Amino acid sequence: MFPTTRSLGSRFWRYAAGSAITWMLILTFFTGTVSAHVTVKPSQSTPGAWETYSLKVPVEKDLNTVKVALKIPEGLAFKQYRPVPEWSVELATAEDGTVTAVTWTAEGEGVGPGEYQQFDFVAQNPDASAELAWDAFQYYSDGSVVEWTGAEGSDRPHSLTVVSTEGSAGQVDGAAEGHDHASSNEGAAADNAEASTTPAADASHPAPSGNSSGSTTGTTALVLSACALLVALAALGLALRARRKSA
Repeated sequence: MFPTTRSLGSRFWRYAAGSAITWMLILTFFTGTVSAHVTVKPSQSTPGAWETYSLKVPVEKDLNTVKVALKIPEGLAFKQYRPVPEWSVELATAEDGTVTAVTWTAEGEGVGPGEYQQFDFVAQNPDASAELAWDAFQYYSDGSVVEWTGAEGSDRPHSLTVVSTEGSAGQVDGAAEGHDHASSNEGAAADNAEASTTPAADASHPAPSGNSSGSTTGTTALVLSACALLVALAALGLALRARRKSA
């Protein structure tokens, strides 16, 4: 017995609904992946403060992150970094000794998929209000490099820290704590003096733009995910309607 038109229509809509849901799940997963940005916190601080900054590096591929390079924004005075086990640090400096970039390199396997690593350092903010743009370069074990250097809203945005007198009291307290921490660790700064004066050519020019790993923007993924959800709901409704008619 050949299938009726109603049964064929019912099968078609069940297939369409299943396909739409599958694409929705894929796009949702993809959207979550591109949102795993490299960030520097805090996003707001006060002029002249000794601030403790934290660079957070999540892994967005099925590969290990083995190196991270961070350019120090102009006007910010890098002071000290917190050692991280199994990671070496290189400081790139200008002719006047100002630190211009910091590179953390894994001495072991690095950071694996589904993991993240955090790197802390102390720096003194500019005396005047400013907007600090943190350009970061994430190196993977296959040699690929992701450049976090785009403007806000791009697929690979850099972090921003607004230095302003309008910072909260809590942020002022945190900056003071960072100053105390830096003062109490002058011995550690002396130990790192040799590293501070060693130029790191790899950090000053961390990543050639040709090796950047491009991807669909987060905004596009969100739009496509929403469209897939609408298609899935419409297909489910039509499938249920066709099933009632064939019953």
